Amino acid sequence: MLIDRFLTQGREFLGSRYPIMCGAMTWVSDPGLVSAVGNAGGFGLLAGGNAPAEILRQQIEETRRLTDQPFGVNMITLAPAYREHLDLVCDMGLDFIVFAGGIPRKSDIQQAKACGGRVVCFAPTAPLALNLIDRGADALILEGSEAGGHIGPVALSVLIQQILFEVDSVPVFVAGGIATGRMMAHLLMMGAAGVQMGTRFIMSEECKAHPNFKEAFRKAKAKDAVATPSFDSRLPVIPVRALKNAGTIEFAKLQIELLQKLDSDLIDRKLALYAVENFWVGALKDAVIDGDITKGSLMAGQSVGLADEVKPLKGIIDEMVEHAEAELKRLKGVLSTRKP
Repeated sequence: MLIDRFLTQGREFLGSRYPIMCGAMTWVSDPGLVSAVGNAGGFGLLAGGNAPAEILRQQIEETRRLTDQPFGVNMITLAPAYREHLDLVCDMGLDFIVFAGGIPRKSDIQQAKACGGRVVCFAPTAPLALNLIDRGADALILEGSEAGGHIGPVALSVLIQQILFEVDSVPVFVAGGIATGRMMAHLLMMGAAGVQMGTRFIMSEECKAHPNFKEAFRKAKAKDAVATPSFDSRLPVIPVRALKNAGTIEFAKLQIELLQKLDSDLIDRKLALYAVENFWVGALKDAVIDGDITKGSLMAGQSVGLADEVKPLKGIIDEMVEHAEAELKRLKGVLSTRKP
């Protein structure tokens, strides 16, 4: 297959059949989904999030029982249990550790590597990408602002030019707005080691998300996935991209309420930021687990406009590869018939 030459770097780094990663999604990326992704040829990530360390341990153990394929754990550097999570994944000998939600300290990266883990870091801006490589990151994920959930400030099209075209010292994976094999083919040709998707995998049969949640995705258009605003630098919340509903309005009200408490010294900034994250964790659970699509959080990337059918995971991954191969063959034909 033509695509094999473009998959080598990602395959060798991840150890999976295809360098197609399933992003870590709170309440969604559980052992069932992560193991199913691995068994279908992709690479799954458990979402550490705000889970107690013992719960994360149980999830890692369960995933290992369900699959013999490689997988990783996504850890939020700002989470209350972050230090416990880092110690845990090192003690359990995780092969892949993904740092997200903030800039990991060099000592944290080195701790993970000393335990035998490969370290992957999110790079939402060009300067940060170079900084993370200097700190020891083994690979990067460029996640454009088109993605769902917590997002960075820059579109993937710009990150590709600023980072993917400039960095060749570590594998670079890309994420944000990706849902088709044809797009994957072009990203691989541009130098990406692989892709990461989240929204597309929500629409898999193996994903445990409530039928209401999936139906909201099926009906949504790309423009329906909007980013939340930030009202004041004193409360530097990370924007969240989700389908707009009553929950989006409630979050705006929460920010105003927290800012008023900050003005009155009724809360400090750290507690205010925790309140923000607790809101999202609870609102996401309401939607994903309980099916409340009115007030719950419908975190989705703009690729939701391309994910309008629920399919088996293997079908999704096989389709990505087949369509990527077809696109490469099409381009080969176009280039071979053009006169110099």
